[in-house]
Amino acid sequence: MALSKSADRLRHLIEKAIEDHKITREEYEQIIMMATEDGYINSQEKALLQVLQDMIENKLVKFVAS
Repeated sequence: MALSKSADRLRHLIEKAIEDHKITREEYEQIIMMATEDGYINSQEKALLQVLQDMIENKLVKFVAS
């Protein structure tokens, strides 16, 4: 199944955070706003957000100052 446009944009932002092992509050807020901009979080977006959240909870991705 192909990713939706918004899910693809989310994927790029989340992959950057995963590669860097860090994310700023601003980047996190941008990801959340992007996921909710159309008023609906589809299953692809939910899965991507869950991966990021799991990595934050497991401290594989850490919040840093911008």
